[in-house]
Amino acid sequence: MTIPLPGSQVRGSKTGKPIMALLDLLGRTWALGIIWNLHSGPATFRELQQRCEKISPTLLNTRLKELKTLQLIEMKEAGYQLSHQGVDLFKIVSPLGHWSSQWAQALKEESE
Repeated sequence: MTIPLPGSQVRGSKTGKPIMALLDLLGRTWALGIIWNLHSGPATFRELQQRCEKISPTLLNTRLKELKTLQLIEMKEAGYQLSHQGVDLFKIVSPLGHWSSQWAQALKEESE
C-alpha cells in the first residue's frame, strides 16, 4: 500500500483530492490512534506501542513512517510527537472523542 498523498490516486479518488487522501490515511489501521495517543505528549517507540494497546512493531513502524512522510508527526529528542500539522489535525478530530462518549451513553441507556 502506498502513502496517500494529495494529488495522487488514493482509495476513493483517482485524482487524489486532499480530503480523500486524508480520509484514506485516517482509515488505515492505527493511523488515527497514533495521532490520538501522541496528543498527550511525546513517546518513544516502545512507549507509543504500549499506549496503542500493544500494536505490532511492524504495523507501528509502517504507520510512523507514513505519518512522518506526511508531516503529521516528527521525531525529536523526547521521542515521536505531533508536528504543527498533527496538532492542528488533532484539534479537528478531538471533539469526536466527546461526541463518541455521549453516543455510547445514549446507546447504553436505550438498551436498558
